[in-house]
Amino acid sequence: LDVSRSVHIRAATLADIPRLEWFGRFTHFRYLFRRAYHDQLVGRRLMLVADCSQFPIGCLFISFQSNRRAPDTDRACAYIYSLRVLEIFQGHGIGTRLMIEAEKKILERELTCAVIAVAKVNHGARRLYERLGYEVYCDDPGHWHYTDHLGHVRYVSEPCWLLQKSIGLR
Repeated sequence: LDVSRSVHIRAATLADIPRLEWFGRFTHFRYLFRRAYHDQLVGRRLMLVADCSQFPIGCLFISFQSNRRAPDTDRACAYIYSLRVLEIFQGHGIGTRLMIEAEKKILERELTCAVIAVAKVNHGARRLYERLGYEVYCDDPGHWHYTDHLGHVRYVSEPCWLLQKSIGLR
């Protein structure tokens, strides 16, 4: 069964925002999803979804106004984050397709560098990014915070690797 044939990659719509909570698993990110969608409407971000029968089984977000810089040339970089695919659909190339589409969208914005963070414990994701040409350039303590759906501030400490890739340059 080739699941990926029934999946298409597209920009998120307003109807996708509650669906991205994945039946309660990511409800605590509700406000982050809403903010990212608002930023998409004004051109600061893009939320890509892997759509299967009108449901986002995967997603990836891009910030086009990142403060990230390429370590080699100090070029402005787009920041890719929140790549996830529902477990049952993993291993079918959907994450790869989301990343490839993200790179196309980044190039359309005339940016030639992409940065992504990966938790140090997420070896599978790191293998994916390295297979796609991303290279580790430093580590990061991964300290950040957000307000959950109940209005509580949640603090996150997730040590990660930062990877970058020059895209569109041959």
